[in-house]
Amino acid sequence: MRQPHYDSDVLIIGGGLAGIVTAIECLNAGKCVTLVDRDTPERLGGLARWAFGGMALVDTPLQRRMKLRDSPERALADWLRFGELGEQDVYPRQWASYYVEHCRAQVYDWLLAQGLRFMPAVNWVERGMQGDGNSVPRYHIVWGTSLRLTTRMIELLHAANVGHRLTLLSQHRVDQLQTTAGRVSGAIGVDESTGHDVQFQADLVVLAMGGINGGHVETRANWVPGRPLPASMLNGAHPFADGKLHRLVPGMGGQITHAGEMWNYAAGIPHPQPHFEGHGVSAIPCKSALWLDHTGRRIGPEPLVTGFDTHLLCQRVAALEKPYTWQLLNWRIAAKELAFSGAEHNQRIRDRQFLMFLKETLLGNHRLVRQMAADSPHFLVDDTLAGLAAKMNALTGTSAVQPEVLQRTVDDFDANFERALSVVNDDQIRRIEHARHWPPDRLRTCKPAPLQASGAGPFIAMQLQLITRKSLGGLQTDLQSRVLDAQGQPMPGLYCVGEAAGFGGGGASGKRSLEGSFLPGCILTAKAAARSICA
Repeated sequence: MRQPHYDSDVLIIGGGLAGIVTAIECLNAGKCVTLVDRDTPERLGGLARWAFGGMALVDTPLQRRMKLRDSPERALADWLRFGELGEQDVYPRQWASYYVEHCRAQVYDWLLAQGLRFMPAVNWVERGMQGDGNSVPRYHIVWGTSLRLTTRMIELLHAANVGHRLTLLSQHRVDQLQTTAGRVSGAIGVDESTGHDVQFQADLVVLAMGGINGGHVETRANWVPGRPLPASMLNGAHPFADGKLHRLVPGMGGQITHAGEMWNYAAGIPHPQPHFEGHGVSAIPCKSALWLDHTGRRIGPEPLVTGFDTHLLCQRVAALEKPYTWQLLNWRIAAKELAFSGAEHNQRIRDRQFLMFLKETLLGNHRLVRQMAADSPHFLVDDTLAGLAAKMNALTGTSAVQPEVLQRTVDDFDANFERALSVVNDDQIRRIEHARHWPPDRLRTCKPAPLQASGAGPFIAMQLQLITRKSLGGLQTDLQSRVLDAQGQPMPGLYCVGEAAGFGGGGASGKRSLEGSFLPGCILTAKAAARSICA
């Protein structure tokens, strides 16, 4: 049988958001494009299809309507400080600067022009423990979640296929890159649906295959030495983000940078309907819940509170004796604050059901709480703390949580409310009060109150693990998304976009993201590559 052979102007490897946007822009410029994706056709879009759809955007009309004063200069200062980017991070710093200067026009305005919309509130995430994160709210949420974003991009992809210049291949794995006279000129892969080898030839190749920590082996292999590493973790990344294509490039002269930097989350639970082995879903931890160690004691001395420094949360959780923690809350808190990252568990936003979303925001998302109680064995509910402790121990097969210890933990917290909130000296309560000063957070965060308040029950305990999500490092690229060699020179014929490029430069975020920089990073790097290709 003759080996399948595909010729095109541009070969794009990876059908996530970055790959799709690159294809759209190249097709609109008249190029012939081959887009190769490893997943099944209905899952085209990669990790973006599952994502929540939050975007860090700078100086937008929505910010201005909320009387927020922002600027690229302010955002860059926040970015460099929070990410701890040094002078040696030449290309990541260039991409950080490019992002804050261009995300308004090339992401916000462009998406609006494509018929997409944002929710009418800007959220304030990653503030930093000492105000060293986002100095103003920047987190814009796509109405319809990232699933709507992805499906719209796929619509634009097919609309751009004028003259049938697009070859779209699913369930194809690329194993090798080919060179001709020192220039990347194609690839060799496998049609995983048939097992047949496939040959690709192109003038230019764009790597858009996602990150390098799509499984536990890669995650652990790339972990920063000396940084706490838990004995077990959940996987929230794409399982095909295996790093194999990344590893080919250094042998050709390119380089991977910041490989150990990852954007993980501290509050994962096993996915109730897993898509692959070890699949987890990331909870957005309730600010008002007590975060406990495996014995039921409050983690301290500084309590863990979400929304300020996700990177630090992960390190503190990873350093604990056991690879799991507990969040202790009551039904009142869960109904108001419980949420999960991604499109799957945000039905009202995903399906654009505004009235139902408004109702659940104001009255509480009791539907989600009941769903988790029914679907997840890691979501425990009981009328008493003693009963809850018994269920926690049954889940772990231990007697680590003593009922009297759990009771004392809650009593100590509730004692704060024996006096006026104005004189309460508890850092979690102070941070909650600070968060509630911003109106969107006030809507989603309970007024501090005793956990044992009458009518607030039953009690809930969620068993949580660290969950991997995105690679912050990747192949080093310039502002044209060209892959660079060790001397900083472009490798002829080779581009890299999105997470595969560390969202620009091989690690534009540094150690920490301002959160929401990933989807825009995919769009910006894709557009940069296409402009260079089509110039």
